[in-house]
Amino acid sequence: MKTLELHADAIQKGSLILVNPSWPIRTEPQQDHLVSVGSDVFPVLLVRQAAKLLEEALADLGSGNSIVPVSGFRTLSEQQKIYEESLRDNGSSFTRQYVAIPGCSEHQTGLAVDLAENKSHIDFIRPDFPNSGICQRFRDKSAEYGFIERYPAGLEQITQIAHEPWHFRYVGYPHSRIIQKRGMTLEEYTDYLRQFSYPDKHLRIGYGRNKFEICFIPVGPDQATAIKVPDEMVCQVSGNNVDGVVLTLWEIAR
Repeated sequence: MKTLELHADAIQKGSLILVNPSWPIRTEPQQDHLVSVGSDVFPVLLVRQAAKLLEEALADLGSGNSIVPVSGFRTLSEQQKIYEESLRDNGSSFTRQYVAIPGCSEHQTGLAVDLAENKSHIDFIRPDFPNSGICQRFRDKSAEYGFIERYPAGLEQITQIAHEPWHFRYVGYPHSRIIQKRGMTLEEYTDYLRQFSYPDKHLRIGYGRNKFEICFIPVGPDQATAIKVPDEMVCQVSGNNVDGVVLTLWEIAR
């Protein structure tokens, strides 16, 4: 067994952090953790793992130039500028629906990307990403690469953002597959995982030849928590930006 020590700041880090008007982002990724994806027309930044998996997904689909990343990481000042420009140009009702409040935008995590069908004109705020063709094939396959469609239709009261079929969020595998299969939002998934509390109860699932164990560990302010994990399992830890961390153990088939 190996021991991991979790501190309060672990809550704020990782691919499962929940960011919305109720839970603002508390730390932005370091610049050296961001890499460029996309074309010269729309160069965007994402954290390294999200960028890698997005490029793999697009390559495996053979999308060529049919899908382009439009927007990825934004600093607080960039989000503030976009928000103020949208208020001026589109009004408050539109802006409340489609532009996150500065400090509460997933784009500030480097884990979110807006994608567009490649056309002569692409709307930066609401790019076209239809439920057909190569775009739908990406949507169907996105969970295999750790991405979810973050703001589905009909769940706006939960996400506090209007339906955005172009906005995808990297949460990592197998979480993306669980979320997609259960038709959950990230808000609902964050709540769902709390019932699987370390060390007594784990969510155990298998996809293909790989098996996973997932559990939630509450972490309070000024508190260090020590947990033990098996040596033979790959271990991933992510905060939820609310009240604890999610431990994911992989049993890799050999």
